[in-house]
Amino acid sequence: MTTCTCCSNWLPMKLFFFLAHSTFFMDSFFFFLDDASADGSADFPDRASMMEVRLQAQDDEITLLKSSLADALRRIRLHDQLLPLLKQQLIAGDREHDPHHHLVSRGRDDGVGRGREVRGSIKMFIRGRPITMYIPSNIQNYEDLKMEPPPERLELDWVYGYRGRDCRANLYFLPTGEALFFIACVVVLYHINNRTQRHYHKHTDCVRCLTVHPDKVRVASGQTAGVDKDGKVTTAVMPSERCTEFTVLICSHLQDSGAFLCVIDDSNEHMLSVWDCNKGTKHAEVKSTNEAVFAVEFNSSDSTNIITCGKSHVYFWTLSAGQFTKKQGIFGKYKKPKFMQCFVFSLTGDVLTGDSEGNILTWGKSTFQIMRQTRAHEGSVFTLCALQGGTLLSGGGKDRKIIRWSADLAPERECEIPENYGAVRTIADVDGEELLVGTTRNAILRGTFSDGFVAIVQGHVDEMWGLATHPSQNIFLTCGHDRQVCLWNTEEHMLDWCISLEDYGLCADFCPNGSVVSVGLSTGRWMVLDLLTKEVVSESIDGNEQLSVMRYSPDGSFLAVGSHDNFIYIYNVTESGRRYTRFGKCNGHSSFITHLDWAKDGKYIMSNSGDYEILYCKNRFESKDREWASYTCVLGFHVMGVWLEGSDGTDINALCRSHSERMVAVADDFCKVHLFQYPCPKPKAPSHKYEGHGSHVTNVCFTHNDSHLLSMGGKDTCILQWKVIGGGAGDSRERLASASSASTSSPEPASS
Repeated sequence: MTTCTCCSNWLPMKLFFFLAHSTFFMDSFFFFLDDASADGSADFPDRASMMEVRLQAQDDEITLLKSSLADALRRIRLHDQLLPLLKQQLIAGDREHDPHHHLVSRGRDDGVGRGREVRGSIKMFIRGRPITMYIPSNIQNYEDLKMEPPPERLELDWVYGYRGRDCRANLYFLPTGEALFFIACVVVLYHINNRTQRHYHKHTDCVRCLTVHPDKVRVASGQTAGVDKDGKVTTAVMPSERCTEFTVLICSHLQDSGAFLCVIDDSNEHMLSVWDCNKGTKHAEVKSTNEAVFAVEFNSSDSTNIITCGKSHVYFWTLSAGQFTKKQGIFGKYKKPKFMQCFVFSLTGDVLTGDSEGNILTWGKSTFQIMRQTRAHEGSVFTLCALQGGTLLSGGGKDRKIIRWSADLAPERECEIPENYGAVRTIADVDGEELLVGTTRNAILRGTFSDGFVAIVQGHVDEMWGLATHPSQNIFLTCGHDRQVCLWNTEEHMLDWCISLEDYGLCADFCPNGSVVSVGLSTGRWMVLDLLTKEVVSESIDGNEQLSVMRYSPDGSFLAVGSHDNFIYIYNVTESGRRYTRFGKCNGHSSFITHLDWAKDGKYIMSNSGDYEILYCKNRFESKDREWASYTCVLGFHVMGVWLEGSDGTDINALCRSHSERMVAVADDFCKVHLFQYPCPKPKAPSHKYEGHGSHVTNVCFTHNDSHLLSMGGKDTCILQWKVIGGGAGDSRERLASASSASTSSPEPASS
């Protein structure tokens, strides 16, 4: 039950008294029972008679209490009916308001809805909970506000990361000097010398497979389960805009002539299909197997033959007159491995497979039997790469080795990649000597056997939530469930440094002086890192639950720490962000803290919680004209329009206003990044929508000069850097003033 802040509180208080009084009498009743049973000297009939009298008295008291309770409930219903009118009269009369936190009342409704406008306020509903938004004084007529998309737009500038942890054969080197790979919904062409990127980002879900046409110009890519608005999933042909519609893809390869594309889908039967690339039609289809399939490829010497491999199998397919026939590879005297991970063709047309036992098996091209077993790696052979002249490269899982083999499978050279990059996932040949290596920890390495390997692409390997941009430099920091804290350079598009923590990080913020950054962890612990030395200069613990937000005051003299224990902890900050002293603790929220912002004067905090409350250190009416140094709270009058009709309250994960106060970026649960004008206080505000992420977008943040926006995916482990283009002059206050009607007449209440 919520206490009214606009009038006398006697009704709710009286109800509480009645309930407490009722409990008192019940406790007394049990006390009397115990007392009576302890009196062994009294006769049983007298004791029974006494108890009957007392029971009757208690029944009378309970009846009276029930009557009083019913009367109180009737009064509360009347009180609730009069509350909107009382609020309207109070605002009109400019009476004094309750100086304490305002708690949002609770009701019943579905999703986000628009409520009734009362003079000076507007109400919205999230999951049945009405939230009153007070209209700033400079808006004369709320109904006349015009909502438009911002003049600014976003353009994908850079993609950080690579998907190597769970995908295979997804790294190629093109004659253009570009490395071809994918992450999230984006296929990336990265020029390894010029350090530039091109992108194909018209997939509607995470890309899972990739192959290159024999002409080395066209590329086929397939995405995971999921459909677009037309119920179809596409395979893209680049660099042209032509797309051919296919079912969901797991892995694919183009026939040597380039006329047909071979596809394995992600259904239970793992359907094997062949498509005519020119006509875009299905040529043939057959059920493959119910077991996992890891690779498919046309036989390089006979285009009517197709090989597939996966869990405990190698299949040799023959395609004739649109019909498939299948032959299963015979292991004979050799132990059948649990997984057949990869395969290539030798110069003689034999098939070489790498398996989970660390062996390279040579299969006869016509006998479908193993001709030779070669011990290659400790653990799995994750990838095989055939070079010109019959030389072979193999990449190991457990041993992280790359081995070069002669045409007759004699080992020639080997090297081991650093442990922090994980195992070898795939290998791409650059020039016969230089190699590109994709790893299971989402890195791409470049190097040779002689000189070793360095990372040219790096990324997180698990879900990310923490994101912060530097107040004056073109750098930003990320942290996530992989326990990595990474500092990135937006100009060089490189990782400056990365450290590992004992716990995973969930939030971060730079001190306004730019020398240190605070990181909140999953255990209630938080630390402050020096940007130059990477050393921990301060460390504290607040509660034992995860921290969700760290936010410095504008002048850097305070740090607010929002926790899942429902509290906001405030610290004094001294010695240029290197010393922290507990100043106090803010309570009032009834659920975990999700977002918070400081006022520009550094004296007030606005905060949101998991049950859709908005709290201020003064009540909401007094804060309606307050200016905020940042705006990341997802609930508030100025960002009310970012919520879609029917949202359940968790659909928006993060929000960030630009430093110019002209636009606001939103990260949602549907893989989208939105760009709204700021402010956008009316429902159904229009926005620009951008795709690229393959899972819920967890965070967004503008760089210090608003030149770029950073967005961060959750499970897709992808960071997208967007360039902000277009836009004109004017700030948020000018927009509010120009959007508001010059009329001073009172608006009519809007219908619910």
